[in-house]
Amino acid sequence: SIGLHQRDNARLFGTLRRLRDLGNSVIVVEHDEETIRAADHIVDLGPGAGPRGGEIVAQGKLEEILHAKNSLTADYLSGRLRIPVPKHRTPARFPRNRLTKSEEGWLILQGATENNLKNIEVAFPLGCFTCVTGVSGSGKSTLVDDILRRALFRRFYNSKEKPGAYRALRGVEQIDKAIVIDQSAIGRTPRSNPVTYTGAFGPIRELFAQLPAARVRGYGAGRFSFNVKGGRCENCEGGGLIKIEMHFLPDVYVQCEVCHGRRYNRETLEITYKGKNIADVLDLTVDEAARFFRNVPSISDKLNALLDVGLGYLQLGQAGTTLSGGEAQRVKLATELAKKATGRTVYILDEPTTGLHFADIEKLLQVLMKLRGAGNTLIVIEHNLEMIKCADWIIDLGPEGGERGGELVGAGAPEEIVDLAQSHTGKYLRPLLEKR
Repeated sequence: SIGLHQRDNARLFGTLRRLRDLGNSVIVVEHDEETIRAADHIVDLGPGAGPRGGEIVAQGKLEEILHAKNSLTADYLSGRLRIPVPKHRTPARFPRNRLTKSEEGWLILQGATENNLKNIEVAFPLGCFTCVTGVSGSGKSTLVDDILRRALFRRFYNSKEKPGAYRALRGVEQIDKAIVIDQSAIGRTPRSNPVTYTGAFGPIRELFAQLPAARVRGYGAGRFSFNVKGGRCENCEGGGLIKIEMHFLPDVYVQCEVCHGRRYNRETLEITYKGKNIADVLDLTVDEAARFFRNVPSISDKLNALLDVGLGYLQLGQAGTTLSGGEAQRVKLATELAKKATGRTVYILDEPTTGLHFADIEKLLQVLMKLRGAGNTLIVIEHNLEMIKCADWIIDLGPEGGERGGELVGAGAPEEIVDLAQSHTGKYLRPLLEKR
């Protein structure tokens, strides 16, 4: 159901049921509520994520799952837990005045004609959480990614990518940068990890370099880096793993037999802080490390941001290649949360709820609301109704996909979109807003 609108989901179920009725077994890995409810048999894994999961929490028909005690999925499906509709939405800073042509408080894209877009004008309210919705193929990615993102990147970073066809982009002087947060890996090699990506490793290395034992030996912060010569194990060059290249198969990584995966040489590991050396610190989970470094603000601020996005179970030195898409995305969000906010940033997210459970979506929403609370602007392409119902502003494209799409069906608060007869999104969103 990734990238599918609720209307297209129903068509997908029909196809899957026909496959089943022909005598086949259909096994689906899914987070989407409709798909889970449509299944004949459900297997729920958990109870948590990472080391806190890996057990079968419940299995059986939907009715049996709903009564499971230790299952987060059951709690959300049965309504015992739910993502609340916000009591107050953040309004646009200034109402849009078409007479004076004032762009204050708005980012306005005019004359968008790329792919199937029909020369539309779209206004994004600044300082708000905006969802761009519509059935699959209605032109959402063309509008946000091909035109808006590329135009902003060209303006702020002199990007070489050519934006799609549009006439003008107004109100850009009110923002200072644009950042895309996607689900791509935080690094291509096992060397990249959450602690280096978020910038918490710099202060940790400086802390170790200031210890009396390190100063006596003349060790600087670089001694505690596994990426430069000096303190690292030279057999694996600080990776802790040795890469074995296979000619016709993917590369295989095996543990280094000299340092046994600790990354550092013996002399470096003799320096300890509160009884732990630098390799022990990298083996801590974020939960443990936040407690261990709670008296060191430069480190604890960044680790608390990882806790806020629900990644307390990750190890600090866990290879970036082992993180799931949702985890990598939240590491990026935590990095943004830990930065000093200017309140003039535009964050662009393309279907951030892909592969996320209800509980993870709730955490993601809390993080996005924090970014918005600092005055930043969020522009999110989304099909997930739990996310859409929490938006301040919806831009609905359609009415259909392909050639019959590319028009602006409506723009406004979710309560306004549900009243639009042409909007497929509004039709599916109405029951969720009525559940308040």
